[in-house]
Amino acid sequence: MIIDCAVYREGRRTEGPEDFSEALSAARAAGGFVWIGLHEPTEKEFDHVSSEFGLHPLAVEDALKAHQRPKLEVYEDSLFLVLKPVVYEPTSDSVSSGEVMVFLGEGFVVTVRHGDGSRFATVRRRLEQEPGLLGKGPTAVLYAMADATVDHYLDVAAELQNDLEELEAEVFSPDGGSSRHTASRIYTFKRQVLEFRRATGPLAPPLTRLSGSGGHQVALPFVDDSAQPFFRDVNDHLTRVNESVENLDRLVSDVLSAHLAQMGVRQNDDMRKISSWAAMAAVPTMIAGVYGMNFEHMPELSWTWSYPAAIAVMAMLEVLLFRTFKRRGWL
Repeated sequence: MIIDCAVYREGRRTEGPEDFSEALSAARAAGGFVWIGLHEPTEKEFDHVSSEFGLHPLAVEDALKAHQRPKLEVYEDSLFLVLKPVVYEPTSDSVSSGEVMVFLGEGFVVTVRHGDGSRFATVRRRLEQEPGLLGKGPTAVLYAMADATVDHYLDVAAELQNDLEELEAEVFSPDGGSSRHTASRIYTFKRQVLEFRRATGPLAPPLTRLSGSGGHQVALPFVDDSAQPFFRDVNDHLTRVNESVENLDRLVSDVLSAHLAQMGVRQNDDMRKISSWAAMAAVPTMIAGVYGMNFEHMPELSWTWSYPAAIAVMAMLEVLLFRTFKRRGWL
């Protein structure tokens, strides 16, 4: 559905025609632009918008179906940017992603949101309070959307770092993360990092193009060249985020390896203890088995002190084995 539709002239919101075509003509005539915001529009709703603004059918298909990677496409009459905002749920320590598509053209901006996009409602209000920035035209909206997305990435990265520290404390605690759920928590955290990485990693090339760095010196249509320093700042923040994601992925792999190593050591300790007790149980069993055969020619059977002697030998051997295993750390 259409969330908002407004005409902006000289960085200020003005009343304009309700018809998209008339609003676009009026905005272009006055040197302004039209900004239309949609949230999970139906095909019928978006057909009206796409036909009025001449949006490319491939970009329209991507905007309707969603599930796109972050990317930047340049068409004849518009520029198309896909962003993947990320939401961190503190109650479940989980990461989920939505999608924001931005269409940029001569005198218009169309934003399409999928999933939770409550933070983007504040982007329009913030821009309307900064006429100087909004006066830069549609490029200001593109910059504000990218900046809000990447800034929230930094917050999510900090939350994931806290979760990782909790996992490390659990794994390296005195009991060594003996809970059977520790491994599943580590794997779940690794999946969250992977989901986060899918949103942040592919966004680097589009921001590099928008910032005019990395060998991309060709000016993009519908984007003000004076905004390149701003996009470079956003790109720098994204670089920090991607470095954090790389560190998180590497550290969680190290934590998992440490946990599995500790589990292996603990299992070896358990096996040594079991083997030690089994060896101690085998000695009296062997002696008792020999004297339980009841052969006729066994002189020890007729001795007066044969039973106390057998018990004493068993006890001495048990003490000797116990002290030996204890000294080696098996018990």
